[in-house]
Amino acid sequence: MNDDGDSQSDELSRQDERTLAELGYSQELDRDLGAFSNLAISLSIICILAGGVTSFSLGFCAVGGASIGLGWPISCLFSITVALTMAQVASAFPTAGGLYHWAAILGGRGWGWTTAWFNLAGLVTVLAAIDVGAVRFAADAFGWSDRLDGVTQLIAVAVMAGSQAWINHRGIRLTARLTDFSGWWILGTSAALTLALILLAPTLDPTRLLRFENFSGPAGGDIWPRSDSLGLLFALGLLLPAYTITGFDASAHVAEETKGAAVNVPRGIVRSVVISGIAGWIFLSAVVLAAPSTSDAAAQGEGAFRSILQSVLPRPLHLAAVAAILVAQYLCGLATVTSAARMAFAFARDGGLPASRAIRRVSPRYRSPAVAVWVVSVAAVLFTAWTPIYATITAVCTIFLYVSYVIPIGLGCRAIGTRWTRFGPWNLGRWYLVLAIPAILGCVILVLIGMQPPNQKSVLVLGLFTATLGACWWGGARDRFAGPPVTTIR
Repeated sequence: MNDDGDSQSDELSRQDERTLAELGYSQELDRDLGAFSNLAISLSIICILAGGVTSFSLGFCAVGGASIGLGWPISCLFSITVALTMAQVASAFPTAGGLYHWAAILGGRGWGWTTAWFNLAGLVTVLAAIDVGAVRFAADAFGWSDRLDGVTQLIAVAVMAGSQAWINHRGIRLTARLTDFSGWWILGTSAALTLALILLAPTLDPTRLLRFENFSGPAGGDIWPRSDSLGLLFALGLLLPAYTITGFDASAHVAEETKGAAVNVPRGIVRSVVISGIAGWIFLSAVVLAAPSTSDAAAQGEGAFRSILQSVLPRPLHLAAVAAILVAQYLCGLATVTSAARMAFAFARDGGLPASRAIRRVSPRYRSPAVAVWVVSVAAVLFTAWTPIYATITAVCTIFLYVSYVIPIGLGCRAIGTRWTRFGPWNLGRWYLVLAIPAILGCVILVLIGMQPPNQKSVLVLGLFTATLGACWWGGARDRFAGPPVTTIR
């Protein structure tokens, strides 16, 4: 039986290598991830105990419980349309740095180059958001907020990012063990906290999840500027689920390290969104239901989540919950380094980055993209130095990531039947076009939401970034950048 299992695994590896060769690449990275490990890395980056906790105030301090009860599932439906359509493209082209290759194959090297930069920027900024969020959550939970100035936050983030990079440097096997653990840890911890909050809640009022309360301005700790428009505030609150349910492209980024990639990568993408969406909604709904007073909790602003936990759970249980959440947040950042490094490695492999020759190097000992690991980690720390404001970081990374998600999806709509006639095992058929349209429209709406005050700095970031990309492309990159070795597969 073991011999049969080994034989099947060997055949999968050979098929993966043949597919990779058809896309123009040789097997350099260590292909050691199974189906669960591929799923776990996306679960770890989505991490409802990271984004769902540290960004809780973005939703709750907008319109209260309705942001969770109604806003979360609405936003998750959008994320599922993106995941399903992304999965079809990933199944056809299972490579590291997936989105970049997909866009180049389906639309040309210019689109690939643009997608690569948006995705890489999104991954770097989401790493910054995760580590900043973890530091601020810890400071708030342990009463250190008054001592958390900009320099102290930067040092703490640098220490976190540096340790996450060191673990990633040591190879996918060590990282996979930790992200496998992380997947179970996230689900187990959120389930335990849900049960504890429901059992210990002073009152349970399900109508809270449908109730709109205006917590803008001082009523919500000034998370959002004062507004009388519940519609606008509800839209702003969608940044909570939109930011949380990101990072599922990680399953695609580790495609060259996944066995049976054409099947297990798309499954990892879709399952991570579905599982996180359902588990996150149940968990955060329990938080809202358990709050002794929604108005008192909202008034705490960024500390709303922590104040609910502290008021409902006995102190030993509260401290244990904080510790468990911090473990999940650290592992979330660890998995994000993995994903971002593979994107940087894949782009550098084709000469898309400055110093590409160095960044694309693979460690001969650990078979990891070691230089890329350190480059993305340092870049994330530097970004937090430039804009330490957490809400702005989350808005920027959400915009960057979803733009990079829908570019290849949109190009796929145009390419089906012409540039794209060869599909993988995961094939939606006519449903691809049906789902791609709301995915693209949802992204446009999300970008507009992410630019509203007080996150207007995201307009500057996006504008400067896009203008710089245009100047670089027309200023010489289009002549130097050859793109992936294979850009048409039929």
